[in-house]
Amino acid sequence: MAKNTRLASKNSKDTKQVIIHDVQVRSADRSRKSIVSWRNALSAAESIYYPNRTTLYDIYADVILDGHLVGIIQKRLDSVLNKELYFEDATGKRNHDLDNLIYSQPFRGILRTMMETLLWGVSGFEFIPGTEFAYNVIPRKHIKVEKHVIALEQNNLDGIDYTELDNVIVFGREYEFGLLLSVTPYALYKKDALADWANYIELFGQPIRVARYDGYDDVIKAELKKVLDEAGASLSIMIPRQADFDIKDGKQSNGDGQLQERFIDGLNAAMSIVILGNTETTTSGKNGSNAKSKTHQDQQREITKSDIAYLQNCLNTPKFLAIVASYGYKVDGGRFVFAKEVEIDVLKARIEVDKEIVATIGVPVDDNYFYDTYGIPKPDNYDQLKAAATTEPPPPSGKPKAKAVANQRRGLQPPPSKLRNLLNACAAFFEEAH
Repeated sequence: MAKNTRLASKNSKDTKQVIIHDVQVRSADRSRKSIVSWRNALSAAESIYYPNRTTLYDIYADVILDGHLVGIIQKRLDSVLNKELYFEDATGKRNHDLDNLIYSQPFRGILRTMMETLLWGVSGFEFIPGTEFAYNVIPRKHIKVEKHVIALEQNNLDGIDYTELDNVIVFGREYEFGLLLSVTPYALYKKDALADWANYIELFGQPIRVARYDGYDDVIKAELKKVLDEAGASLSIMIPRQADFDIKDGKQSNGDGQLQERFIDGLNAAMSIVILGNTETTTSGKNGSNAKSKTHQDQQREITKSDIAYLQNCLNTPKFLAIVASYGYKVDGGRFVFAKEVEIDVLKARIEVDKEIVATIGVPVDDNYFYDTYGIPKPDNYDQLKAAATTEPPPPSGKPKAKAVANQRRGLQPPPSKLRNLLNACAAFFEEAH
C-alpha cells in the first residue's frame, strides 16, 4: 500500500502517523459459491454487533467475472465517465487550471472507483501527500464503514479511525451493500445453468453409438470393443442382442437445449434491469419495438442523470475539495460541474414554446435562460457585446405609430428581432441535427 507518512492535523499541531501498508491484504476466496453462501454472507454483513463484509465481498469478486454483468456495468459507468467534467470557480466561470488534473488517468480512476461505490456499497482512498496528485485505493474488505475504521485484518473491527485522517476519504453508508447484492443470486444461478447446459451438450450434442452382439459370443464382443475404441471418443454402448435397452435423453421436452437458454436469458434480463433499469438498451427483445426501445432509453437516461448528480456530490464534498487544494490547486468557492448535455428532441419542443412566449406574449426573458437551456457558452465580453447590440438608433422624425404608443403606455415592448432570429436559427440547427 502507501508509504509511511506523517500528516499534520488541521485542528492541532500534533502529527499523526498512518501506516496503511500494514494492512494485511488477503486473496479473494475462489471456492465454489452457492445461494446458501450468499445468504450467510449477507447475515454476517448485516450483524449489528459484529458486521463483517469480508465473505460477501469475496462472493462479489467471483460474481463480477460474469461476462454479461461486466458489459452492463461498463455501460453504466461509461455513460457517466464519458461526460465532460470541468471545475467552475466562485464566479461561475470555468477554471482551466484544473483541466490537466481532471483529464489525467489517476483522476479518471478516482471517478470510476467513486461510481463503483453504487455497486459495492463502499469505496475509500488514501491520498499521498506531496506535490504530485497520487493516491491508493483502500481494499474494500478492510473498510468497516459501520465502525468508521480501516482494519488491518479483514475480519477484525479494530483499526485506524479514518474520520480523523485528512488524507483518507471513504464513500458509502452503513448497511448498504450496493447493487451487486441484488445481482448476486442471478449470477450464481446462471453459473450453475451454464454448467448444466455444458453437461447437456457433452451428453447429447453428438450421436450415441450402440453396438449389439450375441451374449454367448465373446469373440464378437472383443472385436466390437476394439472397433469402438479405435473409432473415436464419442459415447458408445455395447449391449447383448437379447437385452432391451432404451436411452431417455430428454429430447421430447428439451430437444434443442432451449430450456437452459431461456433460463439464462431470463437471468441476464434480470441483471440488466438491476444495473441499467431496462433490457432493451442492451439486448434486443423478441417482442421489442422502436417505441419500447425509446422508452427504455429514456429510463436509462434518467438513471444516468442520477449517477451524474451522485458523482458530482462526491467530488464537491468539503473533504475532497480540501484534498485537491492540498496539491496546490485553487478550489476555494468553486465546484466540479458536468457540462450540460444537449438533448435534441427535448430542445426542439422547448424552442417552439420559447419562440411563442417571446413573439406572442412579449414576456421579458433573462438572457442567461437561453445560455443555460440550450448549452450555449456565454462569451467573456458579454457585457460589451450586450451593450453594443442593445444600442438603439435615434427615433425617426415624425409622430410614433398609435399601436407603438399604446404598447409603451401598457409597459410592453416589442420583442427584439435579433432574439427572434436567434431562436429561428437554433430551431433550424436542431432540426438539421435531428
